[in-house]
Amino acid sequence: MDIKLSVVIITFNEERNIARCIDSVKDIADDIVVIDSFSTDKTEEICRSKNVRFIQHNFEGHIEQKNWAISQAQFPHILSLDADEALDETLKKSILAVKNNWQHDGYNMNRLTNYCGKWIRHSSWYPDTKLRLWDSRKGKWGGTNPHDKYELENGTSESFLKGDILHYSYYSLKDHLDQVNKFTDIAALAYFNKGKKASLIKLLISPCVKFFKMYIIKFGFLDGFEGFLIARISSHAVFLKYGKLRQLYKAKKN
Repeated sequence: MDIKLSVVIITFNEERNIARCIDSVKDIADDIVVIDSFSTDKTEEICRSKNVRFIQHNFEGHIEQKNWAISQAQFPHILSLDADEALDETLKKSILAVKNNWQHDGYNMNRLTNYCGKWIRHSSWYPDTKLRLWDSRKGKWGGTNPHDKYELENGTSESFLKGDILHYSYYSLKDHLDQVNKFTDIAALAYFNKGKKASLIKLLISPCVKFFKMYIIKFGFLDGFEGFLIARISSHAVFLKYGKLRQLYKAKKN
């Protein structure tokens, strides 16, 4: 079955990345829509110069924003990307082949992350398989903010595509630390709203487990100094998430 494909991208102050993202999908997309949460940089100017549909919408959470974005797509078959992502040539060819012969409800693909100029091939960051191409009538975004994931309905079928989503994550150590602080705020609040708690033992042990898993079990040491940084900061993020969660409960009690 031949299908028309909508590419949906959410943005906020992504002038550094958005042009690369759009350019990587222009040859495979029948519709490109950017859902922007009122950027203050040149994101809008760049998008309009690329002749994509540009819609602004208040950001209420990653899951909420992405589910709303789906409603703005012209076609039910959707490829979802973040602004700091792009398709490599192999993945473009795989998606074109699927467009001409759609057989499953969803398609998974690997994501390869560039961290401060280095491609990370271990550390739990690769292959980092994502479900990003799907029939939007068969599922919705779920998970726990800020870590969203697309969830297909029971009884649906999935397949896997060759090629990588290229993820240009952090350009500097400061970028990474700033994002960790922001995301742990969101994650702690999401856990708090769900009634999840963090014991002192969990606060102390979970970061160590995270570091050991990423750096040793997942061969993060093979990614050099960057692999050490990723494991160290990721373990600190776990500590911050649970520490902030405990603070929320303490504030509620007081």
